Amino acid sequence: MFDLAIIGGGPGGYVAAERAGAQGLQVVLFEKRELGGVCLNEGCIPTKTLLYSAKVYDYARHGDKYGVSVENASFDYGKIVSRKEKVVKKLVGGVKAAMRNHGVTVVKGEAMIEGRSAEGIAIRCGEETYAARNLLVCTGSEAAVPPIPGLKEAGDTVVTNREILALRERPEELVVIGGGVIGMEFASFFNSLGTKVTVIEMLPEILGGLDGEISAMLRGIYAKKGIDFHLCCKVTAIEGNTVVYEDPDGQTQHVSGTKILLSVGRRANISGFGLENLDVEMTLNKGGKPLGIKVDDRMRTNIPGVYAAGDVTGFSLLAHTASREGEVAVNTILGHDDRMRYDAIPGVVYTNPEVAGVGLTEEQAKAKGIDYDVLKLPMAFAGRFVAENEGGEGICKLIVGKKYHEVLGVHMLGNPCSEIIHSCCIAIEQEMTVEQLKEVVFPHPTVSEIIKETAFLVKN
Repeated sequence: MFDLAIIGGGPGGYVAAERAGAQGLQVVLFEKRELGGVCLNEGCIPTKTLLYSAKVYDYARHGDKYGVSVENASFDYGKIVSRKEKVVKKLVGGVKAAMRNHGVTVVKGEAMIEGRSAEGIAIRCGEETYAARNLLVCTGSEAAVPPIPGLKEAGDTVVTNREILALRERPEELVVIGGGVIGMEFASFFNSLGTKVTVIEMLPEILGGLDGEISAMLRGIYAKKGIDFHLCCKVTAIEGNTVVYEDPDGQTQHVSGTKILLSVGRRANISGFGLENLDVEMTLNKGGKPLGIKVDDRMRTNIPGVYAAGDVTGFSLLAHTASREGEVAVNTILGHDDRMRYDAIPGVVYTNPEVAGVGLTEEQAKAKGIDYDVLKLPMAFAGRFVAENEGGEGICKLIVGKKYHEVLGVHMLGNPCSEIIHSCCIAIEQEMTVEQLKEVVFPHPTVSEIIKETAFLVKN
């Protein structure tokens, strides 16, 4: 009898297993593919490895701006992909070692929930059946595939995030359907390597859900780099290697590519492993279709002893959210007073330049009817940004309450904002005011100083 069974070895599952094992719980972890889940094997890590290679290539080509000339800078796509695979293999090995070190029993295969009895929750995998007092479901998500006419007939011309990572050759032309985070990161990568990239987005702006002003700035930067954007456009069909779409005027347009990346979001993996045998309640969309497993702020489902964390809840589809949710679930099982909060979850887009944000955007604050002020400065107000980003564009934007000056949101464009956004997460988590933020000592010279400089714009 295990204290905890976990289905899914992604950032929610393996982090929960590690935390539970460290606290002395007997844990069994089921994973049908590789430990690390989509994040480590098909998402976060491999894409960032590719993007860093592209960034190095960008620096090599434009090194003359820094007084460093690199003649005939080139890249080897095969080596870029091989390095990506090496990094993934190393980190998967690290996760396996962590499981061993914390006494976690790892079972590779498809887990199937058989039901619940007085002996606990029964889970079958292969020929073996396992029993556990508690169950944590971390089955993640998969790329959403809408019913576009001609999609199946297009064969391997159409790829998702999984298949595009396995390409051994750079496509000459890439059409990206969906201008969200995943779509823009691959657009950035291939644009740097010389691929002709076209992005088709149904919404009025790329990166929906992020700060609108910053999204528009990033689009402008990449338009200058040669990416074609078609906004407010609905894809109506795929004909071989050609995407057919309707433009804002209702006219039918066509664009072709060597590859077509389908990147229109993800959906929770809630079927195929026996979840229905426990009668777990789902969160439904407006049409009554299940979006994900319904949980409370302690990651509990409606069934005692059954928990869920990560993308399978259909709420915040981010690896770091999944890890924290896994921790909360384990702490709840252990009887600790811990709750999940979502108002300080950062979001990052690893383009070049990067985008990072946390808390409310200006659009969200307005929609909530909050009385707010906007404080913003160009990143060039930070000396180190100027030193390291010759001619680079960037902005730091604070959303603060008008009456009490509490920090409601922080959004940035410019490198390396992914590495400094966590300080703003702390500010929101601790409900800091800009007056308190101004008293924090930031190291000089760093790009992070832009946060403090922007805070000084507050009007007393």
